[in-house]
Formats: sequence, structure tokens, C-alpha cells
Amino acid sequence: MNGMIEGVYEPVEHHWFHCEQQVDCKDSWFPFSREDSPRLEEAHKYGETRGVEEMVVATEGRRFDVRLKERRRYAVYWEQPPSEVRRCSWFHKGDKDISYTPYPEHTSLILEEAYMISVTLNDWTRKLEFPTGETVVLHSRMLMTQQQTIPSKYWISFPSASEQSRPRTVKRGLEGISIEIPEGEPYQVDHLVFMVHGVGPACDIQLRGVVQCVNDFRDASLSLLSSHFKQSQDGAHMGRVEFIPINWHRVLHGDATGVDEDIQRITLPSISRLRQFSNDTVLDLFFYNSPTYCKTIIDTVASEINRLHSIFLQRHPQFTGAVSLTGHSLGSLILFDLLTNQEIHNTDEKISSVSSPSEATSINFESFEETLRNFGLGKFFQMLTKEQMDLESLTLCSETDLKDLGIPLGPRKKIMCLLKRWREQESRTGTSQPVPGVPGVYSQVQEQPTLLSDAPSTSPVDYKYFDIGIGQVSIVYPQLAFQPQAFFALGSPIGMFLTVRGLKRIDPKYSLPTCKSFYNIFHPFDPVAFRIEPMVVTPGVDLPPMLIPHHKGRKRMHLELKDSLKRVSSDLLLSISTLRGAWQTLTTLPVNTLPPVASVGTTAALPPQESEGSRAQNGTVSPTEMKNISFGMLNGGRRFDYVLQEKPLESFNEYLFAIQSHLCYWDSEDTVLLLLREIYEGKGILL
Repeated sequence: MNGMIEGVYEPVEHHWFHCEQQVDCKDSWFPFSREDSPRLEEAHKYGETRGVEEMVVATEGRRFDVRLKERRRYAVYWEQPPSEVRRCSWFHKGDKDISYTPYPEHTSLILEEAYMISVTLNDWTRKLEFPTGETVVLHSRMLMTQQQTIPSKYWISFPSASEQSRPRTVKRGLEGISIEIPEGEPYQVDHLVFMVHGVGPACDIQLRGVVQCVNDFRDASLSLLSSHFKQSQDGAHMGRVEFIPINWHRVLHGDATGVDEDIQRITLPSISRLRQFSNDTVLDLFFYNSPTYCKTIIDTVASEINRLHSIFLQRHPQFTGAVSLTGHSLGSLILFDLLTNQEIHNTDEKISSVSSPSEATSINFESFEETLRNFGLGKFFQMLTKEQMDLESLTLCSETDLKDLGIPLGPRKKIMCLLKRWREQESRTGTSQPVPGVPGVYSQVQEQPTLLSDAPSTSPVDYKYFDIGIGQVSIVYPQLAFQPQAFFALGSPIGMFLTVRGLKRIDPKYSLPTCKSFYNIFHPFDPVAFRIEPMVVTPGVDLPPMLIPHHKGRKRMHLELKDSLKRVSSDLLLSISTLRGAWQTLTTLPVNTLPPVASVGTTAALPPQESEGSRAQNGTVSPTEMKNISFGMLNGGRRFDYVLQEKPLESFNEYLFAIQSHLCYWDSEDTVLLLLREIYEGKGILL
């Protein structure tokens, strides 16, 4: 009976893996999900039987494409070196290795063939020697080892030769291997969120880029959806939220602008590492306040959002959800300035169209003289040409320059209006390019267009005030291809920048033109974050921010203890005050022995709590007064300043954790849960 069982051979089940290089430059292999691996296997078999030259499979929420013939995995929404893909069935692991490593596919085929012969013939004395020096020994079904053959002449030069010669464990298939295979992501996407990073190329305390940080943010959202929205997910009412990173730092510091070379020429050679860090991070703040580079940053962010939004819709043709924006640090200010300059368009009006009150067609600037004649400025053509001016040089003139030329006030205003319309037309034509994409499995992938590489245009600086009272650098702001549902600012300096621009108060009636929800989320120890609600509510009102609940459903223990101590101390002071008042009453002389005038002052002996009543202390707002406070329309009349709860360790020294507090949002489950709750609340799905 045992011999018959031993002679039964069953083919091995394959699972697909992809390789990723870690910080220590070591390759680590990660399995595809239980949904993606069968799809890859099915496409692989289909391509082999039908003789299809190339098969491409969309994996990991359609964020990556796997080209089966190349055995390569390509990112769709961001630039990333392609990674190797393997169809795995045999694995090996050393004593000091953390996880199993899959054999190359051709090696796995040799091992599987030898295993099949050993099972069929019940012969377990086989040794397989490979040209690379490895020897695999098949002892039994459950015991297989690999040994590395090292010539004796190398033993002296390699002290660790004895360790390398130790046998490695060999496994067939995934059975018996401790490896976590992800279940996969819901197919349905309910909401799309674009995330814009702040200063510098690194986004968190581990110096990782925005792609890795957004990946962790997405993973946390999937985990919280399965734990906090499980009932709605089981009822097939909801899918998931997709998060896509927007990288503008690479474009600003790329070859197109040449800014890094210019800065490097004037950088002092001393403390080189500190200066390099400053050039990569702090200088981004100054670049954003420059009209030239501010336009480069704004155009890059807007064009990337529109480009990736177009790719997403092509890869998710059934998507009917809304889109939100999230910005961290300087990225939140970039989005805020962009959203304050959006225009509300009709549904049948294209974003790239330009119209004026007098004409609906675009302006033709081919002839300088003809353009001036069309606007009733033909008599100034000789004056301008005498100064050797054309349309390009005219765009660099300010109103003061035109006044110095002797042009009257009326024609000056016409010229300034003409130049403004020309800048708008230049910025809105030819900015979006269609990018092809096909969901699921498809036969070929076309190359995606590169990021914005045109030289930045220059616009005069004008810190102007709009009707709503928000000032910013006056450049031509591009338009987004959609109207965002919400804007989430993480660790944002928006309040500080508005104040520096000379803005003391935001009109409570103001709301972002195309975005009706706004959330200012910050850590209490974040040195870069500022509040915004005090710029909207009545001056003098001391209103604490909204406390973001812990993702496990309560306040942190140390904060509850702190609140309890405050209540105890408050009750103790109240009791002492009451006893003092009672003692003064008992020690006061009888009324009939006091002078008549003293009877008027007997109210001074009343306890203080009776004389003060329900008056708010230290300028704070009582619950009854809270109902009468207007929080403006930035968030539809609701609160929008939200503060995270600090961790117990952080509360010991807030200075020590200041920098970490500014970078904590990417892996903060409390922040992720707040975003999910606000997003799905608009869909009628409550936590």
C-alpha cells in the first residue's frame, strides 16, 4: 500500500513572484496575491497554447503591468525600474535567511523532472549538480537539501566557507513554507485620491520617496476597510479607495529647469552634506515663492494629476466615483493655491477652452500689428516698434513700463487685458495628451508620455487680493479635469503662508470654487503645521481643534489619564473655594451687630461659583456658545481643524519628536481612518 502511494506523482502548483530591491541592495521576492497569481498562470498557459507573442496582465489593483514574455513588471502611474517576475515552484533557504528564495524557472524544471522520476521509481538517491556549483540532493518527499561545493583552495581566503558549505533547505511548492500571500484587493474602486508630497525627495523618517509612502498609506486603508467597514464590504456595497502619488520634485530638479546646476555653482564647499540636504529640501520653499519656479511646480502638479486621472479612467472604465486631493506640507499649499484658482465650467465645456466677454473664439497672435488693430490699439504700433518691441517683449512689460512710454490709461488697460488673455491661452492649449490603457489582460502596452519638460514661463509677481480675500503669487493657474470632492491637508503650513501674504482673516462665506470639503489635519507637535479655523471664526474665540479618535475606538490611555487629573484638580479647587466661602460665612459677625452699610456687601461672602455661574474659563467656548459659532464655508459650515493624538512616548519630550511628528502622517492609521470615514460618509456608508 505504501509503495503504491509513493509511486503517485502529482504536478506541482506554481505561484508567481516578483522581485524588489531593498535598502541594503539585497533582492527580496514577494508573492503575487491569490487573485493575481491564478490570472497570471491562466494568461501564461493561454499564450503558450495559442502562440501569442506577448501577453500583458494588469496586477495589484491595475497599478502594474506584467509582460509575461519579458518576465518583467512595470509600474503604470509612476516611474520605477522594471522588476523581475518568476513562475515559481521550487524554493531554497539558508539557516540565517529570513525567507525562502525561488529558484530560476529553468532550474525548477530540472528539479521537477528529477522529482517526478524519483517518485515514480521510488528512487531517492539522486544528486543534481549545476554549473554554478550547487548540488541538490533528493532524500525523500519531505527532505531535500542543497549544498554549495567550494574548492579547498578557497577555504583560507574565505573564512565563512564553512558556513557557505552548510546545506540549505529545499522545498517543493508553497506547502510547508511560512510565507504570507496577500488575498488581493477588491476589484471595485469607489474613490480616487491623488497625494502630493512636500519639500524634498524624502517623505518620511526612513527617507523613503512618495511612492513607497503612498503604498503604505494604501495598505493601511485596505486593512482598515476590512476591519472597520467589514459589514458593508460583505454586503458588496463598497470596494476600495485608490491612492496615487504625484511627484513634482523630480521635475523641478530635473534637467529641464537646470536649477540644480545653477545652485551647485554658488554652493559653498564646506559642510557639503548639510548644504546638499538644504538644497534638496528647504530651497523648495523659496522656489515656490518665485514666479518662474512656482509656475513650474503648479503646472507639473496639475498636468500630472490630469494625466494620471486620464490613465486611471482608461484602466477603470466602469469607475463612477469621485476624486479627492491630499497634500502633505508644501504639497498642501500647492493644492490650496491651485484649488483657489479653479473655475466652474459647464459639463459640456472643455477645460482647455478660452473665452472672453466679447468673443468665444481663441485669439490669433500671428501678426503683432493685426493683433493691436483688432483691439483698437493700431496707432500705438509705430511707437512700440520704434522701441524694438514685439509681442514677446511686450509680455514682459508692466503697466508702469507702458506708462513711461506715454501710453494713456485706457489703452494701457486694454494692453494689460490682452496680455493676460494671451498668457491664459498659452497655458491652456496642448497641456493634456491621451494615454492608452486597457484593463485586465491585453496584448500590448504603449509607452506613456513623459512628464512636463517645457521650460517654465515667467510671469510678473503680484500678491493680489481676490474678492474672497486670499492672496497668492499671480501666475496663470491651470485647470483640473475634474471637480474634487474633498481636499485633505496633512501637516500643512497654509495658515502661516496666508498670514505672511498679509491675509488676516478668511471671509466666512468663501469656499474653494470646485471643492466643497476641506480638512486641515495635523499632529500637535508638528512644527510646520498651522491652524486655519482661527482665521475664519470670530476673533478672540479660543476654540480647540477637533480631536481625531484613535483607530481602535477610544482616546489613548495617557490622554484619558491627563483629562482625569485635570478634572480631579478642578474639583479639588472648587471644593477648596466652597469651603473658604463657607468659613467666611461662619466667621462673619451677626447681621444685627454690623453697621447698616455692611448689609449691602453680604453678597461678597457668596461662593465664587455662584457669582461666576456658567461663564467660560480662560476664554474657552462653552457648549451653548458653540452652536452660535460660524465656521465658514470651507468645509460646508463644519469644523475642519483636526488634531491627532500623540503617542505616550511622544508626550515625554515634544521637542525630541518634532521632526518625526511632521512625517508621521503616511503611516498614521488614525489619519487614514479619518479620510475613509469622510469619503464614505458622502456615499451614505457610516463607520
